[in-house]
Amino acid sequence: MPKSRRDKRVSLTQTKKKGLESKQSLIEEVRNCLDLYERVFIFSVSNMRNSKLKEVRNTWKHSRFFYGKNKVMALAFGKTPETEVRTGLYKLAAKLQNEVGLLFTNKTKDEVIQWFKEYSEHDHARAGNIATSTVELAEGPLTQFSHAIEPHLRKLGLPVALKKGIVTMLEEHTVCKDGDVLTPEQCKILKLLNIVMAQFTINMQYMWDKGTGEFEAFEVSPPEQIFNKVRVTSDDQEYDFVDQNMNVVESETKAETKDDLGSETETMVTGKENVPDAENLFASDMVKTPRRSSRIKNKK
Repeated sequence: MPKSRRDKRVSLTQTKKKGLESKQSLIEEVRNCLDLYERVFIFSVSNMRNSKLKEVRNTWKHSRFFYGKNKVMALAFGKTPETEVRTGLYKLAAKLQNEVGLLFTNKTKDEVIQWFKEYSEHDHARAGNIATSTVELAEGPLTQFSHAIEPHLRKLGLPVALKKGIVTMLEEHTVCKDGDVLTPEQCKILKLLNIVMAQFTINMQYMWDKGTGEFEAFEVSPPEQIFNKVRVTSDDQEYDFVDQNMNVVESETKAETKDDLGSETETMVTGKENVPDAENLFASDMVKTPRRSSRIKNKK
C-alpha cells in the first residue's frame, strides 16, 4: 500500500538535539585548555567501562579529559597549517580518528606514559569481545554452584542435571575457544565461573608539546597474555598457557613451600622451577604471574 503524503512522522521524545551552540562551546573549551595546559595527548581506550574512566578522571583532577566529536575537536585545533591556532597542532588534528579522546595536562611526557602504562583494570567480558582463552568444563559435579541455579545453567546451554541435589555436568563441554567472538550466553557463563577476560586500559598514541610545538607518536603495545586455557573440574579451576607450537605446559607434581612468614603455600612444579599459587589472579587488582600452569581453588 502506498504511503500517504499527508502522513507526517511525529517524534514524541523530549530530548533536544545538540545544535550549533554545543559545538561552539566544545571548541571554546578546547581552545581555553590550550592556554592552561602545556601538553595534549590523544588516547584510545580498550574495553571501555564508564565507571573505570570516571575513576581515572578523579585521579587526574589536575588535568582535563575530552571525549567529544573528532571533527569538532579537530576544528578547534585547526586542520591546516594556515588555520591552526598554535604551531604544529594541525598534525594532532589529523590523528583524531576512530574512538579516541584528548588529555590536556601539565605533567611531563614520562610521567604520563609511565602512569598509563602501569594502569589497567580487569572486568568480565561482554558480548562481542574476543575470547582470550579456551574454557573447558569437565564432566562431573560442579559443587561451586547452588542447586537453584541448575535451570539457569541449562538455559545458557550447559549440559547439566541435578544428581543427589548437586549440579553435575553430563559431559565435557567447551564454553569458548581462544579467538572466538563471545555471545551473551558465553559471557554469562564466564561471569558465573568468575573468569575475567576483559582488560580496561588507556593507551597514549600521540602528543603535542606547547613549548616546542613538536608532535610525537607512541607505539601501543598489546597487553600481556597470562593464560590462554582454563579447565574447570569440580570445584577447582586449572589455568594453563599454550605456547606458539600449541604444546600445553602441564603440571607434573605438587610441592609445599614456606614463605617468609612461615605459612605453607601450595605450588605447582613444572620442570625445575616452582610457580607460586595465583590465588588472587582474578581479583579486581590482578597481579601478574609467570606464564606457567597454576591451580586456583575457588572459595566455597
